[in-house]
Parts: sequence; structure tokens; C-alpha cells
Amino acid sequence: MIRTGQTIENPATGERLTFRQTSRDTGGEYVVVETALQPGATVAAAHVHPCQTERFEVVEGTVGLQVGREKVEAGPGEVVTVEPGVAHRFYNAGSGEARFVCRISPALGFEELIETMFGLAVDGKTSRKGMPNPLRLAVIARYHFDDVRLPFIPHTLQRAALAMGAPLGRALGYGPVYEPAGEAEAVVA
Repeated sequence: MIRTGQTIENPATGERLTFRQTSRDTGGEYVVVETALQPGATVAAAHVHPCQTERFEVVEGTVGLQVGREKVEAGPGEVVTVEPGVAHRFYNAGSGEARFVCRISPALGFEELIETMFGLAVDGKTSRKGMPNPLRLAVIARYHFDDVRLPFIPHTLQRAALAMGAPLGRALGYGPVYEPAGEAEAVVA
């Protein structure tokens, strides 16, 4: 469980998050994280939060964002807000480290999702871009369907695909939350 002040890193994507306020601190209303992006860092994939607003306030460097069809480069003091349902991704658009403070509201399962994805990357269980194998991803995505979805693919089609893929992933031993200690490794023949 994420705690206030905790820092986690994703070696695949180049992100480092420090939790300033957790959902436990705010009664689930929001989460506040400070994100540091190494040069070349980028979020694993473009995505949509169906029910959450993300507010990015740049503290250092240049953060590039694709928000819907608009590309934005934001510097220190600038704020970009991504409303629910809007496809987006972010990346370090400069040559040095970039940092921003992000408020995600409501919190929903954001912390658990981040803890799972970063834990998988730390243990070398993701692609170079930070994505787990498709069946493990199906289990995670089905569990976090209210937190994050793919852009541009109708949610009904995503739900149908996850209804097929997630049971296969579960049968292979993948859980919706990654717990590195004692996890039974899935073997694909």
C-alpha cells in the first residue's frame, strides 16, 4: 500500500513518483504525486481516465503532453488540466530532468495501478516501453477499467476483449495486483 512520502520508480519508462498526498490522506478525493522524468522518459502508453481529472503543474524542465489532438509543451509554472475521457500522454520534452506535480481526482484505484505497473517494471516483467504481456495486461486492465482505458477503441469493445483475455491471464496465475513476493510464475507453453 502506497504511503505519503513514498517514492517509486519505473526503470522502463524513466518515471519517478513521490506521493505527496495519498487517497488515505484525502478520503479518496484525490492523490497528489510529484513526478520526475529522466531525459527521454515517457508514460508507457496514451490512455484515458473515464472518471478522473489530472492536473499537471510543471516545476522544472519541459513536459510535453498530447491532450486529445493538441500537443503542448509546458514549462515551470504552467498548468495543463486533462478532463475525464480525454486521451493523453506525457513525456520529457527537454534535455534535462523534468518535474511536475500531478493531482488525480478522484483517487479511485490510481495508487494500486501505479504500484502494480511500476513493480512489474522493476522486476523486469514488462517490455522496454513498460507494458506487461497481453494476458497479464488484460487482467490488470479489467480490474482497473474505471481507472484507465485505451483511447480510440470503444469501451464496449475493450470490455469484450478483456472478458476473453482476463480469464486466460487469471488461469495462468496473473493477478490484478502485482505482488512480487511469492507470485507463482506463469509458464506459457
